Amino acid sequence: MRKAIMFATSFFVGVALFPLGSAFAQQNSSGSNVPITTVVTVLGRDFSVPPAIAKEDIVVYSGKSREDVTSWIPAQGDQAGLQLAILIDDSDSPTGIGSHFTELRDFITSQPSSTQIGIFYAANGAADAVSEFTADHDAAAQKIRLPLGRRGSNSPSVYLSLQDLVKHWPSNGMRHEVLMIASGVDHLNPGFDDPYFASTLKSLQTAGVVVHTIYVGGPGLAAAGLRMDIAQSNLTQLAGGTGGEPFFQGLETPVDFGPILRDLDMVLKNQYLLTFNTPRSDKKSGEIRQLQVRTEQRKAKLNHAKEVFVPSV
Repeated sequence: MRKAIMFATSFFVGVALFPLGSAFAQQNSSGSNVPITTVVTVLGRDFSVPPAIAKEDIVVYSGKSREDVTSWIPAQGDQAGLQLAILIDDSDSPTGIGSHFTELRDFITSQPSSTQIGIFYAANGAADAVSEFTADHDAAAQKIRLPLGRRGSNSPSVYLSLQDLVKHWPSNGMRHEVLMIASGVDHLNPGFDDPYFASTLKSLQTAGVVVHTIYVGGPGLAAAGLRMDIAQSNLTQLAGGTGGEPFFQGLETPVDFGPILRDLDMVLKNQYLLTFNTPRSDKKSGEIRQLQVRTEQRKAKLNHAKEVFVPSV
């Protein structure tokens, strides 16, 4: 099967607010400006090691206005803290994911001690933790199980489950990222203009959570045509909108998770924390604002969220 890995790239930056939650982005400030910290992934071609990028190489725009970049720090050393949630859709019948447990466990146990792993299953609008965030990677890896294929009547939406995960994810000074393994089908609203998907994307951008997705479909979904297109589009928009990577291998569950997880590992090892000043929102509850981050380094690709949350006075 030809591997067609897709990822959102568009010379622009990082996940809205910072994954430390809004607290990291809304640092103490005065006057009409507020500092916003976002995560930026810098990669070379085909997920290779990127060239060095200095603060002077980065330009930030909000609309047509150029913003003041105050810091550009590699997410390494004292700044390497990461909480990575692995969220598996429990609402769909198993789609061959069991054959990838060894690859997933190897990925989990290979993570550095600065990374905490949590294992969650999405069912009925909630994110059920089978392993809370822990630096004991061996213990977390053993908690992975097959999806149960359960669809309750309350809220069989993987996107509401993702919202639930974000809602209960406290700010703690670490990057917050999700590896979501799902078909992308919203059983509450499988068509276009899904309000659950839209509200989830906004909540992710407000909280500053980066989401990476692995599409797991199967012959049944592939035969559905339009439904599969919508599902894959949702996963692509979800990752691209938050600064993550959407991964696909054709129309079905990937034959091999190994290359995907190696690419994801490269992503996690090449992230920066960008802080810039921007005018505060004049809206009472703040606002989602478009953002662009550019570099003239031609061999570097910046991955990003398309919008960030800016608080009010």
